[in-house]
Amino acid sequence: MKTSVREALARGVARLQTAGIESARLDGRILLSEALCVASYDQLPAECAPAQITKFEALIARRAAREPLAYITGRKEFWSLEFEVGPGVLIPRPESETLVEEALRQFPDPEAPVRVLDIGTGSGCLIAAFLKERPNAFGLGSDSSQAALAYARRNASKHGLGDRCQFETSPGVAREFDLILANPPYLTDEEFQASPPEIRKYEPQEAFVAGADGLTGFRFFLPIVVRCLAPGGTALLEIGLGQADKVTRIVMDAGLEVRRAVHDLSAIPRCLAIGRVGLGQPLAPLKNSVGKEPPTR
Repeated sequence: MKTSVREALARGVARLQTAGIESARLDGRILLSEALCVASYDQLPAECAPAQITKFEALIARRAAREPLAYITGRKEFWSLEFEVGPGVLIPRPESETLVEEALRQFPDPEAPVRVLDIGTGSGCLIAAFLKERPNAFGLGSDSSQAALAYARRNASKHGLGDRCQFETSPGVAREFDLILANPPYLTDEEFQASPPEIRKYEPQEAFVAGADGLTGFRFFLPIVVRCLAPGGTALLEIGLGQADKVTRIVMDAGLEVRRAVHDLSAIPRCLAIGRVGLGQPLAPLKNSVGKEPPTR
């Protein structure tokens, strides 16, 4: 006996709401579309078979347990591109698109053969998004996680970038890059413990936690930048709320300079553009932003 799609959705949404999912209705629609193998909610039939209801209820149960929606569907959109994601890899966040926007601003020539390094590449979303916009650019994504590198390689191949992008566990010391992208972990231990269950229970902890002060990731990544940044090149670091001044000091201690600070769509300083001293015009250190941001990446 078939069941009304509307009834099935109502039950699923109610379960998600009980579990504290703020986006319960949107998530329910996505999961129902997934269960019925249709591209969007608008294409759903009026009724669904018992086997489809069983599949939908299983997906709802996973989301009610606070498993990230992207892990359940196996994909996440970033820069209008679809990336495969799953356990062991950081889910791309919209605020990270700030780095891609700034990278394109820093290298405006669409034909330039830019050499790119993506430190802590994760799903490969940053380097893939840039390479799609700059067809003569090529680069390397590095990550300590073999699971993440597997996703990154598949995503690069999916987007036709396999011949322009390599992935390794270490960026090496003998190569120079014009552009370095980095999204280090930047949550404090306290912020991580206060983060949503989707982060604490499912995504890789090492992609978020950066010690008591939230800055150990920058201290680890910046020596790599010093070794690998070409003269006149630019490195773009994603930072968290209120970290601009502190990260600027770490950058200066590493012998580099901050040239530009870029705000995300919430007017929060999200990206620092840095380079070698004397090869660009540095900006004055930023004042800490006023406001509150949830501890997510």
